[in-house]
Amino acid sequence: MNNEKLADIFFSTPKLSIKNDTYFDAYEFIFNSYIGKPITFIEVGVFNGGSLHMWREYFGEQARIIGVDFNPIARELEKDGFEIYIGNQESSEFWLELKNKVGYVDIILDDGGHKNGQQIAALYNGVELIRDGGVIVIEDTHTSYFRRFGNPSPFSFISYSKKIIDVINSRFEYVKSKRSRFYDCVWSVNFFESIVAFYIDRSKSQTGLPVANQGESIGAIDFRNHLNSSAMSLSKLEDWINSFRIMRPGKRIISKLFDWLVYVYEFMCSFKLLKYFK
Repeated sequence: MNNEKLADIFFSTPKLSIKNDTYFDAYEFIFNSYIGKPITFIEVGVFNGGSLHMWREYFGEQARIIGVDFNPIARELEKDGFEIYIGNQESSEFWLELKNKVGYVDIILDDGGHKNGQQIAALYNGVELIRDGGVIVIEDTHTSYFRRFGNPSPFSFISYSKKIIDVINSRFEYVKSKRSRFYDCVWSVNFFESIVAFYIDRSKSQTGLPVANQGESIGAIDFRNHLNSSAMSLSKLEDWINSFRIMRPGKRIISKLFDWLVYVYEFMCSFKLLKYFK
């Protein structure tokens, strides 16, 4: 296993590369478990090739390191033993061609053009190439806050990433499902400064079901509304109505009415939380 620090490897590579110094800790957090394994790694946006050399040294001799760039000059790096593919990261057709040529991969790191459409397209199309247990990483996401990139905007990459949080949580049984390309494959998301990592595992991206063990109960009950008399009254009123014999369709209607009533009440109570959102 390679115990050399990634930053040390970066400064010793023979080709030019530029990184923010805060990235190295995030990289090691995300990628450490892949060191010494027979992985396939794609970097989108290879610049002068310094980072390709860094990743080859970091992951070890079993790693297959692939570079993708829009600039044909990147083919010069084939002389250093790297696979290089030239194409537009915003093109779905290019990603399909890439998949047909290289097969499934373990890691995609996007360090391409950093524009909203480029980053979003890399994620949207890239997840189709990632094996379970792999990760797709988009870096330099600070451009989501740069005016010269048309941001801040509801169409920024960070805005797009926040929506995927909703998709993941919509897998819970009682949350309205937000079906998308990411629903069945993105297991979790990690946010770092200027980096977002999407962990892919289709086997774990499933609807969760409540389970209980066979342990002894001490008689504990839900106390979430214990200090709120109005909420307690609403809960008791619903229990009282449900104690009557009501046909199932009627119970469903009553349940929906109470859902809305409680929603309105809790929403109004939420205004006291404004101080935390400043």
